[in-house]
Amino acid sequence: MLVNDMIHGLYPEAVTIGEDVSGMPTFCIPVQDGGVGFDYRLHMAIADKWIEILKKRDEDWKMGEIVHTLTNRRWMEKCVAYAESHDQALVGDKTIAFWLMDKDMYEFMALDRPSTALIDRGIALHKMIRLVTMGLGGEGYLNFMGNEFGHPEWIDFPRGDQRLPNGVVIPGNGYSYDKCRRRFDLGDADYLRYRGMQEFDQAMQHVEEKYGFMTSEHTYISRKDEKDRVIVFERGNLVFIFNFHWNNSYFDYRVGCAKPGKYKIVLDSDDPLFGGFGRLDHNAEYFSFEGWYDDRPRSFMVYAPNRTVVVYALVEDEPKVVNDLELVEIPETVKPAAAEPDEESEPLDS
Repeated sequence: MLVNDMIHGLYPEAVTIGEDVSGMPTFCIPVQDGGVGFDYRLHMAIADKWIEILKKRDEDWKMGEIVHTLTNRRWMEKCVAYAESHDQALVGDKTIAFWLMDKDMYEFMALDRPSTALIDRGIALHKMIRLVTMGLGGEGYLNFMGNEFGHPEWIDFPRGDQRLPNGVVIPGNGYSYDKCRRRFDLGDADYLRYRGMQEFDQAMQHVEEKYGFMTSEHTYISRKDEKDRVIVFERGNLVFIFNFHWNNSYFDYRVGCAKPGKYKIVLDSDDPLFGGFGRLDHNAEYFSFEGWYDDRPRSFMVYAPNRTVVVYALVEDEPKVVNDLELVEIPETVKPAAAEPDEESEPLDS
């Protein structure tokens, strides 16, 4: 409380983020109102939940469990969500990408080599995990040291053997610097599949910058379907559709929405740019129709390929523009004045 009071008193524009897993009351309430005074809390349970889920078969993933973990926070308490952090990436554990793709990452991430089922699954789920975390996990999003492109390996700082008081020896790594680094060049290499995963991260950030869905007051989860393995939710004017099924794609899949109008695709994890298979037409238009569905007053039909997330945005009415000039309809009651006839000219026929 003292530190937050001092920081915000000296630097009103500063942002403080607290690392708390205990559910400390009043954590993000201002000090002057009796709170601890942080602006945000790290949503630490999310990363642990993802590692727990990744140890299970696809058939055992529960949509309701994922949604509950991501949204289990106090009302109006701003949180920073992240899919993984140092607890998952340090030696002794594995990054999400390595949990998903394991040793195949060493041989099959080059675009000039055929992919494997493990690589295809890993890249698809890695994108979905990041976006569902960003979409439902809080009001801020954190990348951690290569998570944005699926860094394959852990971090291990140089260390020697450690002898515990009970005589047990924890072996070191011979003070090796081999894993004491991050290969950020992998995400920039246009001949590797990491590039597509990094492009997806950039696209996520651009969608958030354009639509501001993370700070929108409107959030509604309309579907957590354990049979179809589908999660559908609204945030702002966007509709997010996640199909976690390992095999089933759904044609004419009906999803609920709040606002009427025309919707378009603004983010598609299956885009070839992101290492996907390009199964969706981004020029297609989706029109809502009236009638309650999934507790929403309206709905529209989509194609939901397996292991993809697609984000739809409401297309607001836009003025028609020709040659940079806005078209204005002239009322029938307003007509151009007739020109006065020239005295020397002949009268016009009726």
